[in-house]
Amino acid sequence: MLRHVIVLFLLSGLVTELPVFAASGDASEACPRPRAGGLVNTPPELRSAQGKLELTMSFRGGEGPDGLARYCYIDGNGSLAPTLRLHPGDELVLTLKNDLRPAEAASASHHHTATNQSTTGAANACSARELTAASTNLHFHGLNLPPTCHQDEVIHTLLQPSDAGFEYRVKIPRSQPPGLYWYHPHPHGYSEAQVLGGASGALIVEGIESVRPELEGLPERVLVLRDQMIPGRKADADDAGSAAGKNISLNFVPVLLPLGLPAALAVRPSERELWRVLNASADTYFDLQLLYRRRDERESVAQPLELVALDGAPIRKVRAEKSANLLLPPGGRAEFLVTTPPEGAFAQMVTRSYDTGPDGEKHPCRAIANIVSRTDAPAAGSALPHSSGGVANHDLELSTAVPVRRRKLYFSEDRQDLKDPGKPARYFITVDGTAPHVFDMNFRKPDIAVRQGTVEDWTIENRAREAHVFHIHQLHFLVLERDGHKVTEPVLQDTVDLPYWDGKNPRYPSIKLRMDFRNPEIIGTFLYHCHILEHEDAGMMGSIQVLPR
Repeated sequence: MLRHVIVLFLLSGLVTELPVFAASGDASEACPRPRAGGLVNTPPELRSAQGKLELTMSFRGGEGPDGLARYCYIDGNGSLAPTLRLHPGDELVLTLKNDLRPAEAASASHHHTATNQSTTGAANACSARELTAASTNLHFHGLNLPPTCHQDEVIHTLLQPSDAGFEYRVKIPRSQPPGLYWYHPHPHGYSEAQVLGGASGALIVEGIESVRPELEGLPERVLVLRDQMIPGRKADADDAGSAAGKNISLNFVPVLLPLGLPAALAVRPSERELWRVLNASADTYFDLQLLYRRRDERESVAQPLELVALDGAPIRKVRAEKSANLLLPPGGRAEFLVTTPPEGAFAQMVTRSYDTGPDGEKHPCRAIANIVSRTDAPAAGSALPHSSGGVANHDLELSTAVPVRRRKLYFSEDRQDLKDPGKPARYFITVDGTAPHVFDMNFRKPDIAVRQGTVEDWTIENRAREAHVFHIHQLHFLVLERDGHKVTEPVLQDTVDLPYWDGKNPRYPSIKLRMDFRNPEIIGTFLYHCHILEHEDAGMMGSIQVLPR
C-alpha cells in the first residue's frame, strides 16, 4: 500500500526545490487561499504579554473561484486565522464581529425560541434568537472554561451580521494542560458548513517544556489540516461508500482531488523538531505517517513519531510513545517529535486510507506534503523556551479516582428514508434507557445532570455502520477500555474515535471513559456530540448540566 502511495505522487513531480510561485491567493478575496502545490507557511501568531492577549477578529465569508463557500477569521492586522498563544492564568479578550451578509430565512429545524439568557451588555447575543446560515459563535475546543455568556457558551450565544462586536473574555485556568487547542464556530445546523469553509484557528497554552524537559529550545511547527467539499458534488455525496472523500489542505495550501498535488513543506536537514498538528476538518480523518527514502534506499520507510501530547494534554511517562502512524479524528490534535529528513532524501507527509464503514465516507490514501529538506530552508516558525518550571499538575490521578456513577450512551442512526430527499438521515446520541431523539436546542431539561467534584465512568457504544467521534466540551477524560478490554493510555483526551459496527456482530464497538467533573470552572450546561460535524448538525448531540456541590 505505501509503495503505491509513493508511485502515485511521484507522478506529480519530485520536489527538490522550493516553489518559486506566489504562495498566496488573491488578496482581494474575502478569505484568500494559497495555490495548490504551494509552500506551507507558518500561521501568524499572536502572543499574550503581561498576562493578557487582546484582539479583534472579523468573521467573514464569500464564494471562492471554485464556487464553494468560504469562511474565515481575520484579525485587526489582516492576518488569516492567527494562532493564539497564552500561558495558564492569562486573560484572552477577543472581540468578534460577524461580517457575513444576512441570510434570507431562518432554519425551521434549528430555530431558537427566545429566552431570558441575556446579561447586561450582551446586546442580546446571549439570548437564543433566530438562527440562520449567517449566524455564528465561537467555541474554544478543549479548554476548561465556564459555559457562560462571553466565555465558552454555544447553546444560546448567537452573533448576527447586524450585531456590534461581541466580546469573549476568558481566563486560561492555571490547571489547564499546556498544549494545542483550537477555536471554531459552533452554530447548530451550520457548524459543518462554516468549518468546511475554513473557519478555524489554533490556540496554544504555553508550558509543555515544563512537563517534557526534552522539548526545551526545540523548533516547533504548527500544522493545521482542514477539509472542503469537492466542487460540483452534493453535500450528502460523501456518505454511503464514497471512495473520494473531500479535498484537504495543510495550513490552507490545497491538496485537490483527483490530481492530488501535495503541498511543499520546507525544513532544514536532520533537525529535531516538535510538530503540533491540528485536525480542524469538519468530517475527515487523518492517519498520519512520515515517509523518508534516502538516496541509497529503494523504498520509503515510515519514520517513528514520538508522541508527547494528545488533545492538548502532555504524556507524562518517561518512556517514549513511538508509533509509525497517528490517527487523528476530526477535532483531534497530536504533538510529536520528528527528525527531519537528510538533505536530498525524498520525503512525504501522508495520510493512510481510513474506512469509516459501509454507511460512511472513505478517506483515501494520499500525500499531504512533499517535505523539502535544504540547508537554506527558512527556520521553523518559533522555538520552545527553556523551562522556568511552575506548571500546575493537571492530571489529578484520574485513573485512581473512584467513580460515583456508571452510565451507558450509544450512537445510532435512522437511514430508512435516504431515498427520499425530503427525509435525510437522522443521527442520535442516546443515554441508555431513554428514547433516541435528535438534539433540540430548546430543551427544557438536560440529557444528563452531574455534580461538580465527582467522577463518572461512561461506556459509549457505536450501533451504526459508520464510525463516530465522541467529544465533550469543557473537560478531558481518560480512556479505560476498548471493546471491553482494559487499556493503559497515558494521556487525557477530549475527542476519541469509535469504529463502525459491521451490522452482524452481537457486540457493538465500545469505549469506556472516566469523565472528570472535578474542575469548579465547568459548572453550568454544555454539550457532548459526534465531532463529525455533518452528524452533529443532523442531531447527534446531547446536553449535560454540571450542578454545584
